[in-house]
Amino acid sequence: MPKKGLIERLDSGVVIGDGGFVFALEKRGYVKAGPWTPEATVENPEAVRQLHREFLRAGSDVMQTFTFYASDDKLQNRGNEAQKKYTGAMINQQACEIAREVANEGDALVAGGISQTPTYLNGLGKEAVQKEFEKQLKVFVDNKVDFMIAEYFEHVEEIVWAVESIKQKCPGMPIAANMCIGPEGDMHGVSAGECAVRMAKAGADVIGINCHFDPDTVLAALRLMKEALTKAGFKKHLMAQPLGFKTPDASKQGFIDLPEFPFGLEPRILTRWDCHRYAREAYDLGVRYIGACCGFEPYHVRAIAEELQKERGCLPTGSEKHGQWGDGLRQHTKPWVRARARRDYWENLKPASGRPYCASMSKPDEWGVTQGDAMLKQQAQKTTDEDLQKLYKK
Repeated sequence: MPKKGLIERLDSGVVIGDGGFVFALEKRGYVKAGPWTPEATVENPEAVRQLHREFLRAGSDVMQTFTFYASDDKLQNRGNEAQKKYTGAMINQQACEIAREVANEGDALVAGGISQTPTYLNGLGKEAVQKEFEKQLKVFVDNKVDFMIAEYFEHVEEIVWAVESIKQKCPGMPIAANMCIGPEGDMHGVSAGECAVRMAKAGADVIGINCHFDPDTVLAALRLMKEALTKAGFKKHLMAQPLGFKTPDASKQGFIDLPEFPFGLEPRILTRWDCHRYAREAYDLGVRYIGACCGFEPYHVRAIAEELQKERGCLPTGSEKHGQWGDGLRQHTKPWVRARARRDYWENLKPASGRPYCASMSKPDEWGVTQGDAMLKQQAQKTTDEDLQKLYKK
């Protein structure tokens, strides 16, 4: 029996995405923070394969190719030599093969992924940006991925160009389009609702938000998108793939503005119970593609799958060793821990903030720099000490 496609699945139920590969693999020592590029598909394919398997076991219905930031211009940006060593095509080819191998171990789909480019930030124009997309898209077409995800776009202009490229080079393939924005809209001041409408007009089948913000903020922005789409007469599926961190204090630029980014975010990590609430609130909003991004580990995705077990009609394999709502604790040696084997305890828990004597909230940097600003110009050579001194002074 052939697998049901993305739209068919969304029309009849819930699709659960996978989690945050770059952050998970950086913590494991396979991705370099800074460039965040996915050459691990070539250098350490087993690490990528294992993480896919963990998300599949946790309940993910989609194996998204580990191709985040895998355009040639990003792979050679600011001293990164990945593109010289392996080429973008090689990295993306390996990503497709790994994702398909694991997807075939279950009933999962494979999604190819493209994201924002340094070429856009450099202001080089539509033709140059779409040329970068098209080099990646050839690999996805050759590997017959099940659908495409355009994700992590800060500017609606660029994601519209991405959707246009996908429609041209991948005819008939479903397209999910995600921006990394909050309720304030994109970095050029386009409202969240207008961004959604423009993505729909460009031809996206699924519209949503990924990364940069926590579940509460992402769902608040999706409400605005849903209202605007309805008003404009579009019926589109909604998609959410938020951060696995609590970031209510993040500004328009999202968590990359927080001083803890990227190495001090652990005190902000969502609990699995936060993920239960996120899954339920997303579903109640009408979101049917419910996934995750940076900070989400497989156990977070398992919580999403467990919360939606009634709607999905099943539990993930990873729940075999997990008593829901702490039920497994009834087997614990200590009586006060056994007393926590109940839903109301965990559902109403207010976790400690993390580190003793820490500041209760941090202050976003808010430099206000985006596409069109000279400070954001990208370059092939590595950032020098002199370049950094200029930034330190700011």
